[in-house]
Amino acid sequence: MKRFLDLWRARPVLGSAFLMACAVTLFFAGRLTVFTVYWATHREVPVQGWMTVGYVARSWGLDPRALDAEAGLPPPEVKGHPQPLAEIAKARGVPVTEVIAEVEAAIARLKAQEATE
Repeated sequence: MKRFLDLWRARPVLGSAFLMACAVTLFFAGRLTVFTVYWATHREVPVQGWMTVGYVARSWGLDPRALDAEAGLPPPEVKGHPQPLAEIAKARGVPVTEVIAEVEAAIARLKAQEATE
């Protein structure tokens, strides 16, 4: 510790840069850990109306664009942001359960395609 304090007094800019690099490294290491733990425990969760297609695809290990195409859902570029399934159902004027059923059927088809490949 004394060596670091001596370095700090001799070269404060270098010491500050080192501490900043350590802080940034810890931030990204923590972020990686949180995302890894979250997605490890949220695999193949049942589809719900609050979920976006990207969330569903990530949970089921699928490509979001393939899921969009297979289920006949609009890509996020249509509104400029990812839409929850409930919002897609509202725009179509159908119940959210109908959109969820389409997404679940698309998931089943895509998983069947993966199994045959």
